[in-house]
Amino acid sequence: MQPPDLNKPNSGSSQNPPPVPPPYGGPPQPPYGGQQQPPSYGGPVIPGAEKKLPAALCGILLGCFGVHKFILGYNTEGIIMLAGSLATCGFGAPIMGLIGLVEGIMYLTKSDQQFVQEYITNKKGWF
Repeated sequence: MQPPDLNKPNSGSSQNPPPVPPPYGGPPQPPYGGQQQPPSYGGPVIPGAEKKLPAALCGILLGCFGVHKFILGYNTEGIIMLAGSLATCGFGAPIMGLIGLVEGIMYLTKSDQQFVQEYITNKKGWF
């Protein structure tokens, strides 16, 4: 089978031809050398914002262990929360869990820009 002649005008068809798959098996390319734009789902991607949801969920669910602190790169604060839960034989866990819950909710209520500015750029460790 011969590849379609891309220089030939569309003969009588009002529809565009189907995308032509590249020879290496990647995603199909638009016909006639057009550029395909990736879909936009609400604006530009902010570096560091991908940590917001995992940190918030871990803060809410595993806050007493400080997992959300480790996700954000706050190792000292994470060790303090983990030690506060384990060194007290679990008696400090409700307090650390409450701190994690509050911080997780705070992460979720901030916009991506605010989250990155406060917790990634400025390294705000507590609340």
